Amino acid sequence: MRQKSWALKGELVLSCNCTVFCPCVLSLGNHPPTEGYCQTWAGFRIDKGHYDDVDLSGINLGLIMEIPGYMSRGNWTAGLFLDERASIYAEKAIGKIFSGKAGGTTGLLDILVGQFLGIERAPISYEVKDGTRIFQIPKIIDGAVTPIPGKENGEDTVITNSQYWIASEIIVAKSDKSRMRAFGRNWNFAGRSAEICKLDWRGP
Repeated sequence: MRQKSWALKGELVLSCNCTVFCPCVLSLGNHPPTEGYCQTWAGFRIDKGHYDDVDLSGINLGLIMEIPGYMSRGNWTAGLFLDERASIYAEKAIGKIFSGKAGGTTGLLDILVGQFLGIERAPISYEVKDGTRIFQIPKIIDGAVTPIPGKENGEDTVITNSQYWIASEIIVAKSDKSRMRAFGRNWNFAGRSAEICKLDWRGP
């Protein structure tokens, strides 16, 4: 059975428990997180996307992940939040993409994620105000992430030409506000590491 073509374009914001910028970005998962383990949430704004003939454009997503040590060693735990506006066909498509079963950019998740907590529907908002990314899922995630200013006025601090699987260009950021309460977890990562990336994933 052939794998279906898919693509997601937009932006993602990620907030984690690392006290300084995430070592996984530069080490490509071969250095442990600053706390020895990773807890993170991510927000996705899909401006344009599809899975075969299923339209995924205009959908927002939330993702939580726990990684017990080195990112590259697997045994991740993950859970998804899907925009309440999404169709049942979109839900099935997103499930295949984020489980890694659709191949392509997210294909490694099929190997690295050991426990999947499921998909929950919710109203999800992703906004940009003066450069700050505001990501909210009522009573679940309340986040505000701001880029770290670079040397040149008005420019962000950016890592470019990276082999990091999420994106080749990563805006270095910090969480102004970062609360997550779901799946029996209660996290607060205010003041800690964050990143903002262009979402340009595809498969198979």
